[in-house]
Amino acid sequence: MLFRRPTPRLRFRPPTPGEELIRFEHLQKSFGPKRVYDDLLLSVFAGETLTVMGGSGTGKSVLLKCLIGLMRPDAGRILFEGQDLTGFREEDYIDVRRHVAMVFQGSALFDSLTVGENIAYPLREHFPDMPPAELQARVAEKLRLVDLPGIEDMKPADLSGGMKRRVGLARAIATDPEVILWDEPTTGLDPVTTENINQMIRSMQKKLGCTSIVVTHDMMSAFTVSDRIAMLANRRIVQVGTPAEMRLSTLPEVRAFLDARRGEFAAREGVSP
Repeated sequence: MLFRRPTPRLRFRPPTPGEELIRFEHLQKSFGPKRVYDDLLLSVFAGETLTVMGGSGTGKSVLLKCLIGLMRPDAGRILFEGQDLTGFREEDYIDVRRHVAMVFQGSALFDSLTVGENIAYPLREHFPDMPPAELQARVAEKLRLVDLPGIEDMKPADLSGGMKRRVGLARAIATDPEVILWDEPTTGLDPVTTENINQMIRSMQKKLGCTSIVVTHDMMSAFTVSDRIAMLANRRIVQVGTPAEMRLSTLPEVRAFLDARRGEFAAREGVSP
């Protein structure tokens, strides 16, 4: 007997590649006296990898957390498949988080659980009636997708930093989400592991046909993984373009960011931005 998923509150239909999937519309957000967004506008299209690039403290991760309801904007709207999420209750976001999964900075694995139990956690939350055999098969499948087969019984403490990021991804894709959010995926990793994570981001787009939103201040990663890049500065998105267009940008905010990292870019790619 095939397992049947419950009908979600979110009215989701598989989008056509290139169609607008997510829209951040006139977002405003403050934390006390600190304003993060004044009038943020950004569209994300189905099937693309969009990177939100910007300096530390500009609100890149806040954008992801607003999308899945971990934070709420002060004003404006967030549309997903044309549906306004702004008025969603906490329980309504359960369905959003099945379609939109987040790979947290540092992986955020549960240290007391095994790798297999970590990956099974969202499956138990979203599909409590899933048979144990199907749950175990799903966990094994996701570990194979991230090139870590057979490590279900290991604990997070026994994993390297790169392995933890891969397990975090396996947990994120356990529910077969349409959108993956990557929160600073290469922070704190060595260059070889960073390149492996970059390749993994691109491979997920090919293997799963998913849409990805990456937030990072790592310029090389942004140019490596992105179909488009959105530059966040001065509390808004100041420019969106392909990696080639962003490299040639004359906008002061973009040039200042790229020029500050000119040495990193030249060392790793052999050219100037």
